Amino acid sequence: MQNMKRRSFVVLTLLLTLLLMVLTSPVTAQETAAEPEVQEYPVPPGSHPHDVAPAPDGTIWYTAQQTGTLGRLDPETGELHEVPLGQGSAPHGVIIGPDDAAWVTDGGLNAIVRVDSETEEVTVYPLPTGSPDANLNTAAFDGNGVLWFTGQNGIYGRLNPETGEIEVFDAPRGRGPYGITATPDGDIYYASLAGSHIAHVDLETGETTVLEPPTPNQGARRVWSDSQGRIWVSEWNVGNVSVYDPDADSWQTWELPESNAQAYAVYVDDQDMIWLTDFGANAIVSFDPISEEFTTYPLSSPAAAVRQLLGRPGEVWGAESSVDKLIVIRTGA
Repeated sequence: MQNMKRRSFVVLTLLLTLLLMVLTSPVTAQETAAEPEVQEYPVPPGSHPHDVAPAPDGTIWYTAQQTGTLGRLDPETGELHEVPLGQGSAPHGVIIGPDDAAWVTDGGLNAIVRVDSETEEVTVYPLPTGSPDANLNTAAFDGNGVLWFTGQNGIYGRLNPETGEIEVFDAPRGRGPYGITATPDGDIYYASLAGSHIAHVDLETGETTVLEPPTPNQGARRVWSDSQGRIWVSEWNVGNVSVYDPDADSWQTWELPESNAQAYAVYVDDQDMIWLTDFGANAIVSFDPISEEFTTYPLSSPAAAVRQLLGRPGEVWGAESSVDKLIVIRTGA
């Protein structure tokens, strides 16, 4: 009887020890986080989708650059349709405005285009006379509800949606204005691809302050603000990602993991994770600024050419422009 009691005591002790180890052992993020899911959606052949924008109603807008339309996808059903923007249209960027409408930078029309989210009515705001062939690229709304935009042929500008008035400014170093972003405080920064710098825009005067990344001739292509107002930059020519801290007036730079990296798009999600597209690796790449670790998501189609990223909580969207697909990475975050 005593031996049985002793064995029972030993077994019970072992079980309690194992339970204590389970309860007190650290759990890593990899153990708790769901594996990200990648899904693609085909769009009409020849669309050449360039930029995407998730809308509040759950649909996804995308610019069909070669067909001059703005597409709208319902991810739940896979159904989509395209809204014609006008003769000669070649839309580049699309974002969702404070009015829930889709706002498009249209290089073919040399205009800003608004598409109503309910009626899909198209309103065109042509650039002023004297600004022909601006090669319009991307746009962002500042904290006052004014739309700022870039033109790669050497301009940037603003549109007041209430009045329809457009002003255009000459970029301080000529050709190059490309990506643009707004900070949580409503400030505006843009990237100059040809000029290899970023610029901070004075919202009152429209003047800019040029900010030089530490790597020369890096080809700053797109920019995105994190929740702290730091500006993340994809550096096309050198395959880097950099961040500028306006409060400290300081820079940090990291090389993407592939040796032949070409960093095109950059996007910061609601968890302050950094997302980039790497043309050299034909991949989407995430970067954790805390651990400074990269994760690579190879694309299934060769030379897919994802030129822009945007998202909503738990989802990162892009357009595989060379293969006529939209792509989403569902992070579960």
